[in-house]
Formats: sequence, structure tokens, C-alpha cells
Amino acid sequence: MASVVAILDVKGKTLIQRCYRDDLGEDDTLTYLERFMPLILDMEEEGQPVPPCFSSQGINYMHIRHSNLYLLALSRRNSNAAEIVIFLHSFVQVLIGYFKTLEEESIRDNFVIIYELMDEMLDFGYPQTTEIKMLLEFITQESNQLKAQIRPPKEITNAVSWRPEGIRYKKNEVFLDVVESVNILVNASGDVVRSEILGVVKMRCYLSGMPELRLGLNDKAMFESIGRGGKAVEMEDVQFHHCVRLSRFETNRTISFIPPDGDFDLMTYRLSTIVKPLIWVEAEIERHSETRVVYMVKVIAQYKRKSTANNVEIFVPVAPDADTPRFKQTSKGKVTYAPDRCGFVWTIKQLAGRQELIMRAQFGLPSVRNEEDAQKLRAPISVKYEISYFTVSGIQVRYLKVVEKSGYQALPWVRYITQNGDDYSLRTAHDKGSPPIRQTT
Repeated sequence: MASVVAILDVKGKTLIQRCYRDDLGEDDTLTYLERFMPLILDMEEEGQPVPPCFSSQGINYMHIRHSNLYLLALSRRNSNAAEIVIFLHSFVQVLIGYFKTLEEESIRDNFVIIYELMDEMLDFGYPQTTEIKMLLEFITQESNQLKAQIRPPKEITNAVSWRPEGIRYKKNEVFLDVVESVNILVNASGDVVRSEILGVVKMRCYLSGMPELRLGLNDKAMFESIGRGGKAVEMEDVQFHHCVRLSRFETNRTISFIPPDGDFDLMTYRLSTIVKPLIWVEAEIERHSETRVVYMVKVIAQYKRKSTANNVEIFVPVAPDADTPRFKQTSKGKVTYAPDRCGFVWTIKQLAGRQELIMRAQFGLPSVRNEEDAQKLRAPISVKYEISYFTVSGIQVRYLKVVEKSGYQALPWVRYITQNGDDYSLRTAHDKGSPPIRQTT
């Protein structure tokens, strides 16, 4: 439980605060809030990592940072810090859902609604309603609709607070997307130094009534419990939407839930496994003189022929002072110079599996005199892509059942997508004449 929740700017000035308990004292609360930023700065100056939870003079500080804002909760008691930090993240998502962007200006322009949201989301410091779809039912941004309610909406008091009753659709459908993002780092020798798969199961439900959905995956723990063979996936760090019945999952690994209406993320997972780069890129750098450098970039699609990567973007860094770019026309795609990013981008709309492409780029340089300048030419190459109907982990949806008391027939749709993660880097640029890089398999 939190005694105080506040939003501060990047300098530590309080923009909004709400006191839920009087154990801190009204006058002392401002003092504790003012101490927060100096405590953060002291830790940074000493080279210490700033933890999301710390204590000072008997006060517990729990915080997260979003953009140029700090969301801070204070407590004197021995509170559940993890629960409060999760609430602050949920609070951020609710505010973004209301105002599209969360920044200092949107806080100042909408402080009335924010205070109403804080009162509904926390009761005496305990988290209550964090589902934005439910909050939108009775807290709106239209001033003429901000009316006092005689009684709380029934969704708030329901056991299923995330889904209102009485939903009706002419056509009952449910869409499920398994989206996997690949983070990978390849060193100059062509070896995979680090790789991981971050997965999320996204759903869009347009179902009438109060349906119960049951989802089965080729989960390794479930396969072992029933003695079934076949390809299974061992997922780590699994997190579910709060609609999932965790007791059933822990008992028989069945994902059972009553879904919210519309879009939501059902679950996230991670796989820390070594994977080969699905799109391999290497650049050969040839210096023709001190003032001219040529790149030969080669891309290889290392996935099955039946799959196709869409909207591929290959970013190759160049020296900050490079100029006069010249690109040789490629058989596929388009190359553009991006001086603001110190590099050039090779865009390929569709890249079929096992396909190989080559392009050449030439730049002028004021001079290339030392190894430090040469290292700038060999900066990591980054890649963006999306491959539909393909999963790198091998995860599969075994079944998706919809059960509703009226017995209507629902149409389930399942799709798989693999894409690059936030960190897909290949340090595979090398000077011509140096030892060739070793491609992973």
C-alpha cells in the first residue's frame, strides 16, 4: 500500500500528488518529495545504480521513470514494493490510453481527470481498478459528462471486472497473434555473442456474452506431465494478463480465461537460446584512397524458401564526415543516404528465403588516417524485418476453444509473426583483405 503517489518532472518538482494515508504528515510529505531528486543525484554521482525501490530516514521510495517524468510512491510501512511498482507501470499505461502521450504538458492540461483516475485506481493506498476499458466507462474527458455516479458501475463490483456484461456481436470472432522479436549480437568474427527471443501473444476478441477461452500451446512442461513426445518449447519469464486463471495453469498448464473485449496482450514470454541470424548482412569496406571508400553489402536470407520477410531495412553506418554518396542500382530494393543517422539504408520490400542480394555504395571522405577513424567505418549493422507465418522458437497453438453458455459458434484465427527486436546488431563490416568472417549455421 502507498501513502502518497506523485508525479514529478525531471528536476524533481511535484506536478501532481495525492495523499491516501496520513502516516507521513501533511507538512512532512512535501519535504519527503523534495528529498527524492537529491537522493537520486547522490547515487548517480557515486556511480551507483539507481534501484526502483530504496529507503531513506524511515521512508520507502518506489519509483519509475517515463520520458521526462518520475512517478513516485511513498510509504512508511513495510509495503509490497513489487505491487506498487507494477501499479505505477499500470498507471502510466492508463494515462497514455487517455492522453495518447504522457509528458509534462499533458499532465498540466488534464490534472482534473488525473486526480479522478487516482481516486478510482487507489483506495486508501491499495490498488483497485487498473483496467482502462472499465475506467473509460465512467471517467471521460468530456466536461459535460463528468457527472457524479450514484452507484459504481457493475463492472467494478463484478468478479470479472475487466469485461462488462451484455456484449453482443452479430459475428463472433477471435484473433490470436503470436509475435516473436529476436534480439541478437554478432561479433566481428561472425559468432553469435548474445541472442534471445521475446514473445507476446496478442488477442482481439469480438465475442458475445461471457465466453471462456482455453488455449493450448506446445509447452515443454505440459508435454512432460502427460508423457507426450514431439517438439516442445521451454518458455521462461512467462507473464499473463490478469484475466488468466493461474491456478489452472499451475495445475495442468492449461491457459483458461474470460477475455476482455477488444485488444489485449494475453501473455509474454522469453527464450534465452542461441539462434542464428535470420537475415545475415556483411559489409566489405575497400579504401581506394584516403578520400574515397567503397562498401559492398551482402544480405542472405537464412530461413526457409517458403517464407518471406517484409519491409526489410538494413542500416549500414558510415563515418560522420562522409559525403558525396553514390549507390549502384541493385536488383532489388532502394538505397537512401541518411546523414542525420550517419549511414545509409537499404530497403527491401520483400526478401524471399535463401535469397542473396548484393549492393555497392561509394562515399567521399576528408581523410582516413588512423585506426580510430577506421573503427567508425566498421560500426555495427542493424536490421529491421517482419516474417509472417513463421516462428523462430517453434511455438505452436495446439488448440483455441471458445465455450459460452448460449452455445454459439466462434471463428478463431491464428497468425504467427517473427520480427527484429530492439537490438539486432551485426558487427560484420570488415576491411577488404582482412580474414573473412565466419557465418553462423
